[in-house]
Amino acid sequence: MLILAVLFGAVYLHFRRRDRRMLRNGVALVAAVGCALLGVVEILTQVVPGFGFVTLLIVLLLPASVLVLSGFLIANGVTMLRREGRRLGNMLSLLAGLAIPALPVIAVVLVVTGDPYLITLAVLLFLATGYAGAAFVIFLSYAAAYGRMTHQEHPAAVVVLGSRLIDGGVPPLLKARLDRALEIYRQSEQKPLLIPSGGQGPDESRPEGEAMAEYLLGQGAAAEDVIPENRAVNTAQNLRFSQQIQDDAGRSGPLLAVTNNYHVLRAALLSRKAGMRAEVTGAKTARYYVPSAFLREFIAVMKGHMFLHVLLFLPFLAFSVLVLIAGLNAA
Repeated sequence: MLILAVLFGAVYLHFRRRDRRMLRNGVALVAAVGCALLGVVEILTQVVPGFGFVTLLIVLLLPASVLVLSGFLIANGVTMLRREGRRLGNMLSLLAGLAIPALPVIAVVLVVTGDPYLITLAVLLFLATGYAGAAFVIFLSYAAAYGRMTHQEHPAAVVVLGSRLIDGGVPPLLKARLDRALEIYRQSEQKPLLIPSGGQGPDESRPEGEAMAEYLLGQGAAAEDVIPENRAVNTAQNLRFSQQIQDDAGRSGPLLAVTNNYHVLRAALLSRKAGMRAEVTGAKTARYYVPSAFLREFIAVMKGHMFLHVLLFLPFLAFSVLVLIAGLNAA
């Protein structure tokens, strides 16, 4: 296992050196860490008397830890609804917390019926849940890893990705992004161009870019270093329109996008997809907001790679069909 860990680690370092804005880096990273942990457990079981019992105890405690996770997500979901309002995006942690204990019960009920079709549905549900869980672990692990990477190049431009305004003003979530951009701006000897990017949503009284530019100027950024982008309605447009502004301003060089920590990896994936020479850095986010935000980002990344995931899931679907055929033959 340790040899596999070294091999996967080498693959991870190779992929990351080529381009760290790739989700497959997370696959190699999780594989390396998983193999390393199994290898260490295997060695300790052979060397330390009684360690196998400790390992067994940890495995037996896993169902309890899953229930604890479910309770945490439900509590977080209630907090989100109370603080952020009743929108679907704010209910994700609550729905996930309810689904964790519900799915095994549903699967058992389907199996107990003895119906081959319902048993196959239970198998398919189990496989789909396992696949989604593994994909989320990979996404979350690499999002955390990417968010902690340092960006060596001094940016020629810093794009601040917009988010919803409240009463035409900058809320705490967006303020954190702007403050992070100001921190980078003040630390740079050659001042980068600041591009606050965001259009006007249906529930907003003015474009996000305009409000963000007002905040940056109010915090001491030079007027010649601030050019707002007021048309974008999603992250891909934020990046593309902002790069056009950078090019038009004659500020050639690397671009750095600033967002909140939960959004960093998806923004980086989008910048790579657009063929941009850009990295992404994150600002801190209120802790209660993070679980639902990461779930929302995970769903968006899955949707963005839907064809790939359908292909990867085909073997599991084929296995489910074999289970159905076996069940029908035995009936």
